[in-house]
Amino acid sequence: MRIDLHTHSNRSDGTDSPSELVSKAVSAGLDVVALTDHDSTAGWEEAEQAAMDVGRIELVRGIEVSTKLDGKSIHLLGYEFDPTDVPLLAELDRVLTGRNSRLPGIIANLNAIGIDITAAEVDAKASNAKASGRPHVADVLVDKRVVVDRDEAFDLYLMPGRPGYVHRYAADLPDTIRLLKAAGGKTVLAHPWSRGSDRVLTPARIAELADLGLDGLEVDHNDHGLEARARLGQLARELGLVHTGSSDYHGTGKSARFSLGCHTTARDQFERLLSR
Repeated sequence: MRIDLHTHSNRSDGTDSPSELVSKAVSAGLDVVALTDHDSTAGWEEAEQAAMDVGRIELVRGIEVSTKLDGKSIHLLGYEFDPTDVPLLAELDRVLTGRNSRLPGIIANLNAIGIDITAAEVDAKASNAKASGRPHVADVLVDKRVVVDRDEAFDLYLMPGRPGYVHRYAADLPDTIRLLKAAGGKTVLAHPWSRGSDRVLTPARIAELADLGLDGLEVDHNDHGLEARARLGQLARELGLVHTGSSDYHGTGKSARFSLGCHTTARDQFERLLSR
């Protein structure tokens, strides 16, 4: 059984519609795929219908929430929670508002350094997405040949410390774990040791999060080297956490290294996650 628990559609910063994503997951030989768009469940209904129409794949309804811990951006995956839970919806709305509200600042910063880009162009790229964000800005920069791809756009203009970056609201990580658990969900730290996150997500801190209800660690991910995967796998075993593996697929929004099913979750770990 091939299980991929972290993918994105064009309802956030992926490039495939939810139905296209499901179809490509089937073509990639997946038996289970989770749709985990950023801070939104807007793609669930279309993905569920597509999975029913295909009939050969199980859809896991998920989300990737933008959170912070000690000032560091940390992403939290949530699975199979109640999408109508009022406290959770209120917090997700604050996060999405933060995404949209910083766009004018990003545009102004880029204009100030001589890059001709407009909010209308970014909104056109965002299309069906719940919020316009940095990946959509990056796509416009690619179209204008300012950069060659999203990675270069982030490296040169959109990461913290770069000229286009603007801070935004992100949810508190421990509070978000509690909210998702209260809504009946399962929680997994996404790529926990990527991009310097290991400085705040120490083994001791992860143990504290496990005590709050954290269910798992995304161990097998392209942003983790072999040593990090080995250490995270051992930590998951020591803390009794589920060990997952995922592609973090974004369609053409990420390089081919992040293809569907490039990393997968073992069946026994998937069953443990659903049963928690």
